[in-house]
Amino acid sequence: MGDISCSDDIVNGNGVDGKIQSSLNGYRKSCWYEEEIEENLRWCFALNSILHTGASRYQDIALLDTKPFGKALIIDGKLQSAEVDEFIYHESLVHPALLHHSSPKTVFIMGGGEGSTAREILRHKTVEKVVMCDIDEEVVDFCKAHLDVNREAFVDPRLEVIINDARTELEIGKECYDVIIGDLADPIEGGPCYKLYTKSFYEHSVKPKLNRGGIFVTQAGPAGIFSHTEVFSCICNTLRQVFKYVVAYSAHIPSYADTWGWVMASDIPFTLSADELDSRIKQRIKGENRYLDGKTFSSASTLSKAVRKSLDNETHVYTEGTARFIYGHGSVQKQNQA
Repeated sequence: MGDISCSDDIVNGNGVDGKIQSSLNGYRKSCWYEEEIEENLRWCFALNSILHTGASRYQDIALLDTKPFGKALIIDGKLQSAEVDEFIYHESLVHPALLHHSSPKTVFIMGGGEGSTAREILRHKTVEKVVMCDIDEEVVDFCKAHLDVNREAFVDPRLEVIINDARTELEIGKECYDVIIGDLADPIEGGPCYKLYTKSFYEHSVKPKLNRGGIFVTQAGPAGIFSHTEVFSCICNTLRQVFKYVVAYSAHIPSYADTWGWVMASDIPFTLSADELDSRIKQRIKGENRYLDGKTFSSASTLSKAVRKSLDNETHVYTEGTARFIYGHGSVQKQNQA
């Protein structure tokens, strides 16, 4: 659940250690964003301003200017990305799959309406076409208007934006792709995306639309020492039922207050060393990555003992009837407190 709360706090210019003294000289308005991560755990940070709130047919949307993380995009009460650290998430999502592919030319993005995933893909010199398929046109239009960092990506002639359900678009389309990327909202109960994490979807909609040697990668939710059992471990196990080779990896994202996970899958093995990844980064990617290089990926794909043990022992297969969800479903609210 995500909430915005504002309160008028009495401020004393001569106050010491926050204590109120007798000579009051003003008021300070304090605004905070709060998200419930677990039943007994909340994460909050201070706001400079609320830039926009609204609702589309599918989701609640907010853009906040936060003090610690810059602009932050909130959908259905869950932080999706923040200005200061979104590069960790998007470099981790995009570059491992494209670099492990021998020569990726065509890429399909499921979701990705904010444009950051397309931005990172379009840095690859081999890429000729990117299809971004997002169900929510209002989110796409909102991000085009408000996220300056992705404006170049949205006008790149290699990018085609399609407003549709990703499953429908993959099933009716005739084209196959070298890489398919799942940049979907988290599987939240009642949300629009959980059906796109199922075995049947991977088996019947995704895999048939990969070219020979193709690679699929998806964001897979929280992957922390305690949180990885929510959905990360079962998404990984589900992909093992469909593809021969599966690599799970993770990275800490400060604005998420947790480690985050991704899972990459293919019917060809992932054999590149850290040095080979670095060589491909140098040859293929325009500009310099801020986060990901060969050693970083080697570290990211070396999970802790506890998480490895959970993934090895996971038996749950994600289906529509046995879906797992990450905690919470919220909407942005404004509360005035005395």
